[in-house]
Amino acid sequence: MCKLSVSEAKQMLAEAARLNPGPWVRHSEYVAAAAGRIAARCGLDAEKAYTLGLLHDIGRRFGTGHIAHVYDGYRYLIKLGYADAARIALTHSFNNGSLDDYIGNYDISAEKQQKLSALLAAAECDDYDRLIQLCDAIATADGIVAIEERMNDVKRRYGFYPQRKWDKNIELKRYFEDKMNCCIYDAAGTDIAEN
Repeated sequence: MCKLSVSEAKQMLAEAARLNPGPWVRHSEYVAAAAGRIAARCGLDAEKAYTLGLLHDIGRRFGTGHIAHVYDGYRYLIKLGYADAARIALTHSFNNGSLDDYIGNYDISAEKQQKLSALLAAAECDDYDRLIQLCDAIATADGIVAIEERMNDVKRRYGFYPQRKWDKNIELKRYFEDKMNCCIYDAAGTDIAEN
């Protein structure tokens, strides 16, 4: 398994942004910045959290897909030998470990959905998975927002937000606040970190 540096992750994101520009790039930068800052307060590897945040949506380099970005990102990072980043690309949209909680279109074949489901079932999530799931739920392309604001925005755009996923996001927020003994927003910051 290869170790991924910040500079490599930034280069990968920059290349992906050239292939498929859009607000997802800034969102990824805000996820990374928040993840790095929160990780540092929780005794996790801040650089690792930052790089995982940068690449959680890397599957979008292949186009404007929905669930396809999860499948594509996982396969892309696995091929490069970045197993941890690949796992995060897989788990970031599924805080309950189930495809049933996905919000968006299922724009991959039934066979690929079955593969994703099997990969999710086999994934052993840790605090890095949970941290990126949380930061994904508080970061927009314009910055860090209240978790309820972000979830309500998704609900407005897609017409629903699974209650189980909502509850899990609130649980993740409390989990990291307890670990840090401070408010998640104070720890996450409001700007994009320069690592």
